[in-house]
Amino acid sequence: MQTLVLVVHILAALAIIGLVLLQHGKGADMGAAFGGGASGSLFGATGSANFLSRATAVLATVFFVTSLGLTWFSAHKNETKGVMGNVPATQAPATAPGSADIPAPLRDKPAADPDSKAKDVPK
Repeated sequence: MQTLVLVVHILAALAIIGLVLLQHGKGADMGAAFGGGASGSLFGATGSANFLSRATAVLATVFFVTSLGLTWFSAHKNETKGVMGNVPATQAPATAPGSADIPAPLRDKPAADPDSKAKDVPK
């Protein structure tokens, strides 16, 4: 759905650019008054201005709505945990990696008390 809205958004933007470039500026009316031939155009003397203005307004509305839609899609994106987000977690191994290399008497011996080191040092 997001891809469809994005395609409509891009097409609306390109169409708005084209329609704005087709429209006459304010100074073009003076040239038409001295025989510019606007009455013989496809839309009539004032028809092109009304049609192009309305089409531009409709496309601007479509552009605005698709902008809001893309913003909504961006804000409500599914939260994933990276590439492995959908893989179920496995159980941790019973022993730490590399602990098989340590002899059993040393592996099972509790950690030394930090105060015992101070007692072993001769004064």
